[in-house]
Amino acid sequence: MSSLIVPGWPAPPGVRALATTRRGGVSRTPWHSFNLGAHVGDDPQAVAANRALLRRELPAEPVWLAQVHGASCVDAALAAPGVEADASFTRQRGVVCAVLTADCLPVLLCDDQASVVAIAHAGWRGLAAGVIEATVAALGEPGMRLMAWLGPAIGPQAFEVGGEVREIFVAHDPQAASAFAASAHGKWLCDIYQLARQRLDALGIHRTTGADFCNAKDEQQFFSYRRDGVTGRMASLIWLE
Repeated sequence: MSSLIVPGWPAPPGVRALATTRRGGVSRTPWHSFNLGAHVGDDPQAVAANRALLRRELPAEPVWLAQVHGASCVDAALAAPGVEADASFTRQRGVVCAVLTADCLPVLLCDDQASVVAIAHAGWRGLAAGVIEATVAALGEPGMRLMAWLGPAIGPQAFEVGGEVREIFVAHDPQAASAFAASAHGKWLCDIYQLARQRLDALGIHRTTGADFCNAKDEQQFFSYRRDGVTGRMASLIWLE
């Protein structure tokens, strides 16, 4: 499918990853058109058709999670369908780890030997809860052996948050203050990509690519909950060949 994004990261042979856009599906407005979320009010038959289109690009059905903006990471090879979690990993070839996003950040991880891959759904709540840290801990690999790709998310010029969000991150790490810029009426513009990079750097993961999207400002390519309210979801996926 020409509407898919292939991460431009230096992953080793054997690691495959994709991110979908909003284009190329059958859903009608306001989920137009490649909505993969079954929980956003779209026609279930349209979602099923879109997932079937995606399945053609994959070695197996993705392990879909029931995402709750938390920090739980599960083994995708052992997880029951719809398990409540916000991240998954696998060492088994052909198992597809996946997360759904509209504005939240998908974080993809792999090691240098193509022995393990993982993915995390990292909105600000998940980041604050430690979803990146929990995912890296589940991999059991030192940071120097890992790399990350930060997929489509809301950009730093569009993600306005309250002061309480900034306080949560700064309390965890004073350097997080650099990821916030003062906005109007006591609000702050938040760079979720920078917050994720800071968390990865603290874990010794310094090879991070991606982070050059803004879902809210690119209406042609991406869904955005902040922009539209009722909208669809994209998928980010990673697996071992």
